[in-house]
Amino acid sequence: MIRLAVAQDEPAIRDAAERAYAPYVPLIGRKPAPMLADYAAQIAAGLVHVALSKAGAFQGFIVFRPQGPAMLLENVAVLPEAAGQGIGRALIGYCEDMARAEGLRAVRLYTNAKMAANLTLYPRLGYVEIDRRVEDGFDRVYFEKPLR
Repeated sequence: MIRLAVAQDEPAIRDAAERAYAPYVPLIGRKPAPMLADYAAQIAAGLVHVALSKAGAFQGFIVFRPQGPAMLLENVAVLPEAAGQGIGRALIGYCEDMARAEGLRAVRLYTNAKMAANLTLYPRLGYVEIDRRVEDGFDRVYFEKPLR
């Protein structure tokens, strides 16, 4: 089940971000942007959705928002113990469905160039690399998936 996050979800969201992105700190040399995000403000703005198990346990989250003609997928994270169960793919699919429902033509996202697994995952999900640039000191790779 995926639902809009509420203020009470913020500690679980922050914990998931910390745990999901911690392995990348040594590779990047500092905390990735999702570990520094203001989740309370993003939740208040209605940008965060959470994935729950059938029993209602928190499993992960996604942050996205419209940006021009596309949906910008800012962040997706799954608890390490819930990884490999398709939760991340379900969250990304949910974002794509929401973009379609809003009449947007694509989903755009970025990842750090040091996150090698993401660089192979997103193309398998239909995303195409469209740009690489350094922003806020992060080496980012941008992807886009056109929607029908």
